Amino acid sequence: MAVLLSSLGVASQPPAAAGHVSMLRVLWLETQTEYLRLLRTPSFSVPVIDFPLLFYLLFGVMLGPPHGGAVGQAILAAFVVFGVMAPGLFGLGVTLAIDRDRGLLALKRALPMPPGAYLAAKLIMAMLFAAIVTVLLMLLAITLGHVALELFEVCMLLVLSALGVLPFCSLGLLIGTLTKGQAAPAVINLVYLPMSFLSGVLLPLTVLPHLIARLAPLWPAYQLAQLALAVVSRGGSSVGDAGRHAFVLGGMTALFFVIARRRLQRHG
Repeated sequence: MAVLLSSLGVASQPPAAAGHVSMLRVLWLETQTEYLRLLRTPSFSVPVIDFPLLFYLLFGVMLGPPHGGAVGQAILAAFVVFGVMAPGLFGLGVTLAIDRDRGLLALKRALPMPPGAYLAAKLIMAMLFAAIVTVLLMLLAITLGHVALELFEVCMLLVLSALGVLPFCSLGLLIGTLTKGQAAPAVINLVYLPMSFLSGVLLPLTVLPHLIARLAPLWPAYQLAQLALAVVSRGGSSVGDAGRHAFVLGGMTALFFVIARRRLQRHG
């Protein structure tokens, strides 16, 4: 039995010593594992990082305004939101659904690890990927799109992307509790792509039917897009108060998380 436990990496230390393992160390190791897992999954890392950059090069640079300006800033803000959505939806939704199918989630619960480390590692990874995509988009916007950004706006966009991924993490978590591992990517795409268009992120609301445009505020992407516009235009191009948009996003995040948590408690 001792040999078996040792081969699994369990009880290599006495129980008393194991009890002194730092929460931060456990979180760090779990985050490293999650990072390597996502980095070694081309079906996640390639679309999440490359697709927003390719779409921005096409629509924001090649077909975009010639010298940036306010229109260029608005396009950048929209693609930042588009790039932030994917790490949260796919990073939590797909991986959670797969972990549930394979029994890994049940194993994590049985291990003597601090509660919340599993979810916290996924959130950190989603925030990291969102920040990476945002940095790359801003580099393209400044160098090729001739978009003028001040240091304050760059920093605020980074903060907004890191925090703005959380509502989509919460929504992805909920989807991961509702679907099987094989079906999760398709279900998330059925949410991700329509949301990108119907919320006004990839299409101006003025070209959408009036009823659909009126329903756009129901999407978290719309709320985040208004905050991004407020950052790049210093509040000039956004619709409504930034505090209200942040409050709505916080409420959506909490709602999705509560429903997902209850489902996990009932159905595992």
